[in-house]
Amino acid sequence: MQHRRSKQTASRTPGVYQLWLELPKVTRLTVGKLGTFDFPPGVYVYTGSALGGLEQRLARHQRRRKKMHWHIDYLLRRARILRITTRATRRRLECSWNARTLRLAGVQVVAPRFGSSDCDCPTHLVYLGRRQYGHF
Repeated sequence: MQHRRSKQTASRTPGVYQLWLELPKVTRLTVGKLGTFDFPPGVYVYTGSALGGLEQRLARHQRRRKKMHWHIDYLLRRARILRITTRATRRRLECSWNARTLRLAGVQVVAPRFGSSDCDCPTHLVYLGRRQYGHF
């Protein structure tokens, strides 16, 4: 006998994700209580978790109109999503994914503590520079 997950269960798949973003021009943003930062143009990677449901979280990130809640909400007002990488898991892999991204050659931390106020990571937003999309 084969079991099918209901639509409600499927939409609550827990996991981790990375948003690959492109910011077209220098942008000064006030990111909630975190502060004001100058974001240079180029490609960014934001690492997050969605243990309550990947599909719901990613759909929210892609909506243009929403209440500003997470740090990434402020940047998504100006940046466009190039690619989304996900992994379905119940494990808290967000920080290990982020650490791997921080080890890439030439990356920079533009906004310290961005998306990492609940962990010890220096940031969950990594600036890759002005690379062409597809040449990571």
